[in-house]
Amino acid sequence: MRVDRAVMGPSQAGSCPHRRMTREEAGRLPQVLTRVGASHGITDQACKLRFYDDWAPEYDQDVAALKYRAPCLAVDCLSRALSGAPHDALILDVACGTGLVAVELQARGFLQVHGVDGSPEMLKQAQARGLYHRLSLCTLGQEPLPDPEGTFDAVIMVGALSEGQVPCSAIPELLRVTKPGGLLCLTTRSNPSNLPYKEALEATFDSLEQAGAWQCLVAQPVEHWELGTSEQETGLGTCANDGFISGIIYLYRKQERSQGEGERPSVPAPVEH
Repeated sequence: MRVDRAVMGPSQAGSCPHRRMTREEAGRLPQVLTRVGASHGITDQACKLRFYDDWAPEYDQDVAALKYRAPCLAVDCLSRALSGAPHDALILDVACGTGLVAVELQARGFLQVHGVDGSPEMLKQAQARGLYHRLSLCTLGQEPLPDPEGTFDAVIMVGALSEGQVPCSAIPELLRVTKPGGLLCLTTRSNPSNLPYKEALEATFDSLEQAGAWQCLVAQPVEHWELGTSEQETGLGTCANDGFISGIIYLYRKQERSQGEGERPSVPAPVEH
C-alpha cells in the first residue's frame, strides 16, 4: 500500500487552515477533552453508538473546539482525484454523523450525496442540514449497506475507522457499493491508543490490494488532525509541542471490471479487528 508522501503540516492544509479558537470554544475545551477521551476508550460498538446518540446535539461545537479538520482534509483529497463535473458525481458518506462531510462536499460543488450512520440521533442532526438526497440508518459491520453493487462514484468515510466503531472486516462492503474505477477515501487516527487498529486496518487494505480489488493512490499522513485528549495521546507520532494528534488519509481506486461482466476479483477474508 505504501504511497506515503511528505507529512502534511499546518502550512500545507490548503483550504483547511487552522483557525483561532473562540473564547467559547476555549471555555468548553476541558469538558470536550474529557468527553472525547472517554469515547476513545469505548470498544463495544453498541455502547459507542449510544455514546454518539447522547453526544449528537453538541457534537459540532465539541469537534470545533478540538480543531478537527478531518472532514475538510479528506474532501479536499477526494475532490482533487474525482474527474468530471462535481454535480454529476454520486457520493456515499458512510458514518456521516451530523453531516460535516456533506458541508465540505457541497462547498466544492458535490450535490448528490447519500449518507448512512448507526446513530439515529446523529442522523437527525444530519437531516436538519438538508444536504443529503437520502439518509439511512445502518450499522456497518453488523449489516450490509442499503445499496446495490456498483452504485457510487465515490465512497467517503471520515472519523469512524477506530476501535469500537467500524470493524476492519467491513471494508469490502465499501468496495461492493463503489462503481468499478470509483474512489474510496478513508481516514483514521495515528494516536497511540489507535495504533493497533490502524495496523490491522492497513493489513486489510494491503490484502485487498494484493487481491487486485483496488489500488492505493494516496496514503497521506497529517500532523495536525485534532487536539489530543491527554499527554499520553500526544506522545507518539505527533507534534507533542502543540498538543495535536496526527491522522492519515487514504485514497483508493476500485479496479475496473476486466474479468467479464459482473465478475468480481477473489478477495481474501479481511483481517479481523
